[in-house]
Amino acid sequence: MQKKNFWVQTGQALTTWRTASVTLLSFSSGLPLGLVWIAIPDWLRSSGVDIRWVGLITLAQAPWAFKVFWSPFMDRFVPPFLGRRRGWAALAQLALFVFTLALAGVGNQPGAFWVVGALALAIAISSATQDIALDAYAVEVLRKEEHGVAVGARIGFYRAAMYVAGGLSITLAAQWSWSMVNVLLACLYLPMLWVTWKAPEPEEKQAVPTRIRDAIWLPFLEFLSRRRALEILAFVLLYKLSDNLGSSLLRPFLVDMGYSDFDRGVALATVGLASTLFGTFLGGAVTPLMSLGRALWFFGFLQIFSNLGYVLLSQTETHRGLMYAAMTFENVTSGMGTGAFSVLLLRLTKKKYAATQYAFFTCLFSLPRILGGPLTGYSVHAFGWELFFWGTIAAGIPGLILLHRFSPLGEREPTIQLGEPVSSKGPISRKSLWMFGGLGAGVGFVLAWFLLGLAQSLEAIYKGTTETFLFWENTMSILAPTDVSGWIGMVSLFAFSGCVGFLLVATLIARRGIKGGSVFPAS
Repeated sequence: MQKKNFWVQTGQALTTWRTASVTLLSFSSGLPLGLVWIAIPDWLRSSGVDIRWVGLITLAQAPWAFKVFWSPFMDRFVPPFLGRRRGWAALAQLALFVFTLALAGVGNQPGAFWVVGALALAIAISSATQDIALDAYAVEVLRKEEHGVAVGARIGFYRAAMYVAGGLSITLAAQWSWSMVNVLLACLYLPMLWVTWKAPEPEEKQAVPTRIRDAIWLPFLEFLSRRRALEILAFVLLYKLSDNLGSSLLRPFLVDMGYSDFDRGVALATVGLASTLFGTFLGGAVTPLMSLGRALWFFGFLQIFSNLGYVLLSQTETHRGLMYAAMTFENVTSGMGTGAFSVLLLRLTKKKYAATQYAFFTCLFSLPRILGGPLTGYSVHAFGWELFFWGTIAAGIPGLILLHRFSPLGEREPTIQLGEPVSSKGPISRKSLWMFGGLGAGVGFVLAWFLLGLAQSLEAIYKGTTETFLFWENTMSILAPTDVSGWIGMVSLFAFSGCVGFLLVATLIARRGIKGGSVFPAS
């Protein structure tokens, strides 16, 4: 009976306008990402722009990592049309249409670097804003039984759009021109506007915060008041760590193993894309049948040990069939893990604070991919490919240990409901809050400072710019920046330390409350 209900629910989920609109709008999210991450750097470099300037363009990716900082404003303020979620999405799509069309105006002038960079940044900000709105819309509009199917379909359309804007556009630009390609990409947002206009409103209306302070604080306080909240946050950070580390250097790995350009292209662009899409859709669709807790365990084991294929590949001579098999298995299992994990993120998010909470979870999820990059190259240089991939398997174990904390092995559903504060101590004073917040920020600054110095020292040895491990010199140089990247690193340190202090203060307030104040205002 349970299986019958599952297939009935799946069929209904595939035919509702709720899931169809959420899925179609994911195509609009993938377009700007493929354009900024892949197409624009390729266009500039192939046009002869200095690689140093092309490297600076990658800074335009920052809005996707920091979108949580303006998501509370999108929870607090409501556009005058189409409601809180669809209204913001429509405004972002209009901005994407205008900025992409403007990019077409400089399509034959890649030397206008600062104009291209400014437009790329504007597209990224608009895209991150659209992602906040569409993710919050999915949280609010989807029913629980539709989560699995919708997640798989959303990621499929998202990846397809990335391929169109980041892969197909490069091919078309070689036949036509970048101006024409950008015009075509801009026009793709027009049908997305129509879908946004016709998409249904959520069945349950959510109250809008009356103060911006509530929109900033309450999403964090609500989540941190749950039992196992900190373990869940650590799990979000670490569940895909093994997968992220293992896939970070696949291109150079295949080069070192002696595979041709053709083999690498087929493996990464064709086999890799198809197997990832299949795995993600399968993982999302099967999760309701297995139950979320069991799916997270099963797919978590698979995605960790899928790197055994690369261990085997590093021990053998060039073998095309084995390479395709290892790539397919790793991408399918990674996609299945992503499907179940994305369902968890939907379940973790409270509809009332959908924009801020979901943006926070996705930003936290992306941190290992960003922070782990500098260390992977040195690890391969020091230990070789075989030990590196064994290390990525070990890196997945902490995520499963944390999973056991809130979803023990064999349990059908994880325990993520709102619970009573775990501390039996009384309310904390505002003076103590300032003290703990400052202490947390200081510890966060020192920790990030030393880790950044370590990464720079290891990277210098890996690149061959020095044969000596100059940890202290590199660490101290961070505090005296001399170029743009140095100042960006300094700003990142202060931002990270502020986030640590903010998280500590929010946790104390959520668990203990404030003397003479209310944790959750009536508004």
